[in-house]
Amino acid sequence: MAGGADIAWLDGAFLPLAQARISPLDRGFLFADAVYEVLPVYEGRVYRLEQHLDRLERSLREIRLPPPLTREAWRSVFGGLVARNGRGDLLIYLQVSRGAEPERSHVPRGIAAPTVFAFASKVPPPLADPDSRAIACVTSADIRWGRCDIKSTALLANVLLKWRAQDAGAVEAVLLRDDMLTEGSSSSVHVLLDGVLLTPPQSSAVLPGTTRDVLFEIAPRCGIECRQEAVPEAALRGSGEVLLASAGGGLRSVVALDGRPVGDGRPGPAFRRLYRCWWESRREFSTECSE
Repeated sequence: MAGGADIAWLDGAFLPLAQARISPLDRGFLFADAVYEVLPVYEGRVYRLEQHLDRLERSLREIRLPPPLTREAWRSVFGGLVARNGRGDLLIYLQVSRGAEPERSHVPRGIAAPTVFAFASKVPPPLADPDSRAIACVTSADIRWGRCDIKSTALLANVLLKWRAQDAGAVEAVLLRDDMLTEGSSSSVHVLLDGVLLTPPQSSAVLPGTTRDVLFEIAPRCGIECRQEAVPEAALRGSGEVLLASAGGGLRSVVALDGRPVGDGRPGPAFRRLYRCWWESRREFSTECSE
C-alpha cells in the first residue's frame, strides 16, 4: 500500500481514521475471530464488487456470523469511503469481527454486536507496461492453518512467510504442501504448462480468489486455455511462465524463483497478453458506488 487516506467507517459512522477505536475485548483482537476483504478501486470504481461480497458472505457463513449489512448498505459504505478519500485508485480494507463480549471465552456467547470496520489506502495506478509487473519469489512450505478457504484475519503464518520472502530479497512466497502447489502467501499462483494456464483446484487449502476468477474470464479473449488442475512442485519449477493474481497486486509475472530465472527471466508472452487484457478490462469489471 502506498499510503493511508483520512476517513474510515466504523460501526455505522464515517470518522477520521486516527479517531477510530475498538475495544480490547473485541474477539477479533483476542482470537482473530473475524474475517476481512480487500477491494481494489480503480478511478473511483470498486473492482469486482459483487464477487468480493460473495466471498465475504461465504467467510461469514463459515464462521457462523450473519452478514451485518445488506448489499445495498455495503455499496453505500464503499461509495462513502471512495468519495471521502479522493476517489482515484484505492484499496478498501473491510473487517467484520464477532464483537466485544464482557469476558474472554473461547466459545462466543452470542451477546455481542459485530464490529464492522473499513478504511481506504491510496495506491498508485497500475502501469500499462507488463515489464513493470516483474517480481522475484521464493518457495516455502505451506505452514498455514487448515481452512485457508476462509478469509480470516488469523494471518500470522502469512506474515512470517511474507517476511521470509522479504529477507530473501523477494516479493512473495509461493507455497508448497506435500510437494504440490497451493498458492502464495497473499496471492493465487498460475503456472503455464504446454500452453495451458493452470492453478490448483479450489479446496480448503486455497482461498477462492476474486482476481484468480478474472483470469478464467479474460484468458479465452487472449487465446489462452485456463484450468484448475493440481500442479506438482516439479511442474512449477519447470514452467516457462509463472504469474500471480491478487486484489492488491493485480497480475504480476514471476521472473525469478528461489534465485533462479523463470523462463528467460522476463515476463513471458502469455503474461503480456493476459496483463494487457486485464489492464484494459478494469473498468468493465468495476462498479460505481454511491451513498
